[in-house]
Parts: sequence; C-alpha cells; structure tokens
Amino acid sequence: MGRVSRLFMTGVVLAVVMLIAAFTARAQTTGAAAPAAKVMKNPVASTPASITAGAAVYKKYCAFCHGVTGKGDGPLAPKDANPADLTDAKWDHGSTDGDIFNVIQNGAGPSSKMVKFQGKIPDQDMWHVVNFVRSLGPKDAKR
Repeated sequence: MGRVSRLFMTGVVLAVVMLIAAFTARAQTTGAAAPAAKVMKNPVASTPASITAGAAVYKKYCAFCHGVTGKGDGPLAPKDANPADLTDAKWDHGSTDGDIFNVIQNGAGPSSKMVKFQGKIPDQDMWHVVNFVRSLGPKDAKR
C-alpha cells in the first residue's frame, strides 16, 4: 500500500504542477503582448463617427483611470496603478490596433491593475475606443 500511495501522491503533485504551469503560461499570453493580437485587424474604420462613439465609451469606462484627456491622470485610478499615458508616442503593451483591443478586452496582464472589459463592453465599442485612443496620440507615432 505504501508504494501505491507514494505513486499516487507523486502523480497528483505532478498534475498540480502542470496545471500551475499551464495557467501561468496562459496569463502571460493574454492581455498585454498576446501574439495573436498583434496581427488582429480593426474591422471598424476610423471615421469621425467611430472616434466620437469611442470617446463616449472611453468617458464611461476608461477616463476614471486614464483621465479625460488620456494622460493617465484619472482621479479614481487605484493607488500605484500608474495608468498609461495614451497621448504619448510610447505604447507599453503593444502598438497595433489588435494589441490595443486585446488590452481593453483582457486587461494589461498579471502585473497590471488594468481590468479586462470582456463581457462589459461589446467588441464593436472596444474597436471604437481603439480608434478614439489612436486619435489622442501624435500623428507621426509608430503604432
């Protein structure tokens, strides 16, 4: 019985370690820098109407932390959250439309306080926010 118990416990420990490794790997590839996001194409054209719609969604969900003008100076940002300045040329979590959409949808990764908005904001509206955020930064920024 002792040998069977040890083998069983070894199997359980291995299974737990594998599950932890799998969840850790998944957490590292969602949110910021998910590889599939980099090539995701924005299905919503960046028109004045889309940017206006994105501004409304941004004001409702994002301005609390990122600030009304996108400078990262929102009044309700959690302590030590350091929201990204969306108006500068530096993109901390990827620079493509797909990267930005992915961060909105899934959060900015395990080391960030930015929450995911999947299930709270419809995808179409997230794409409008992407177009709005693009309109905030310098026009010559590499994105």
